[in-house]
Amino acid sequence: MESMGRSSVRLLVGLLLLRSDWCLAVNSGGPAEVSGAFPLVVSTWPFREAVRAAWEVVSASDGGGSAVDAVVAGCSACEVLRCDGTVGPGGSPDENGETTLDALIMNGATMEIGAVAAMRYVKDGIKAAKLVMDHSLHTLLVGEKATDFAISMGLPGPINLSSPESLEKWRNWRQNHCQPNFWKNVAPAGSCGPYRPISVAQALDSVKREVEGSQGGACQEWFQSDNLLEPINSHFKFIDRHNHDTISMAVIDKMGHIAVGTSTNGGTFKIPGRVGDGPIPGSSSYGDDEVGACGASGDGDIMMRFLPCYQVVESMRRGMEPQDAARDAISRIARKYPDFVGAIFAVNRKGVHAGACHGWTFQYSVRNSSMHDVEVITIYP
Repeated sequence: MESMGRSSVRLLVGLLLLRSDWCLAVNSGGPAEVSGAFPLVVSTWPFREAVRAAWEVVSASDGGGSAVDAVVAGCSACEVLRCDGTVGPGGSPDENGETTLDALIMNGATMEIGAVAAMRYVKDGIKAAKLVMDHSLHTLLVGEKATDFAISMGLPGPINLSSPESLEKWRNWRQNHCQPNFWKNVAPAGSCGPYRPISVAQALDSVKREVEGSQGGACQEWFQSDNLLEPINSHFKFIDRHNHDTISMAVIDKMGHIAVGTSTNGGTFKIPGRVGDGPIPGSSSYGDDEVGACGASGDGDIMMRFLPCYQVVESMRRGMEPQDAARDAISRIARKYPDFVGAIFAVNRKGVHAGACHGWTFQYSVRNSSMHDVEVITIYP
C-alpha cells in the first residue's frame, strides 16, 4: 500500500509538471503563466479582426475547425479588410500601377504547401493558395497561370485588383519622377524608366549629378564617405510597416495540429513580376506539428535570402526556446544587412510564443482559450 501511495504521488507531481510546461507563454517582458494554451492563433501586427476570424473557426464548440481552415479564415478576413493597405486587393501598386497578390498556406501535419505569386485578377490570395495545395501536386503557381488555375477552380475573376487609392498613390509617385524605387545601378537614376544598366562608378556619378543639381553642396559629405560599396539608391530607404507589410498567421488547433499562412500584395512600386518572401516556404512562414511555427514580416527581398522561419523552426527542433530562436534568426540577417527592417514571431508546439525584430518596432497578435479577446504584444528592436 505504501508503494502504491508513493507511485500515486509521483504520478500527481508528473502531471503537475506537465501542465506547467504546457501553460508557459512569452510576452515582450518575459515568461508569463497562462492556462489553456490550445487552441492558439498568432498573427503579425495588430490585425485583431483577422485573429478573431481564425479564432471563431478553431474554437468552435462542435469540436473546433482545423488549423488549416482557421488560417484561411483569418487571412481571408485581412484580405477583405485590406489590412494596412498591404494585404489583399486595392493596395501596393507596382511600377505599372497594378496590384498583384502573393499568398501561401502550409499544413504542419502533412508538410503540404500551396502558394501563388504575382497573381493577377483574383482577389482571394489565401484561398487560391489552398486550392493549389488541395488540387495539385505542385507547391507554387505564378502570374497569369496562377490566375487561370484559381478561376478554373471556382474563385471569382477576372477582377481589377486596383482601387482609387492605389491608383492615386501610383500617379503621385509618377509625378515624383518614380522616386523612390527598387532599381539600382541603372540610368536614368532620378526619373522614370525605361532604364538601362550601368556600372557602379557610372551609377554613383549619375546620382551625384542628380543630387548636386537639386541640393547644391548640401550633400557633398555623402560622396566623401568611405562606404561607397553600398548599393546605389540605398539612401532612399522607404520600406516600413505601411508600405511593405504582410499578414503571417500560425494556428494550433484543439488536436495540436499546426498550420501557417501568409497573404500580401507585396512592396509598393515593386518592379512588375517581383515575388517577395510571402509565397516562399520557410521565409514568410513555416510550421511543423512536431516542433512549432513561425511568421515573418519586413523587407522580403532581404529576408527570403535567409529563410528565417525555416531557421526558427529548426532551431526550436534542436532545443532552442522561441525567444532565442527568433532572436537568432533575426541576428543572422542583421549581421549581413545591418540596415534591413524585419520581424519574426515564433511559437512552439506547447504554445510558448515570442517575437524579435530589427529596424522597427514590431507587434504581433495572440488569442488562446485563457484570453477573453485578442492581445497585442509589442516587441522593440
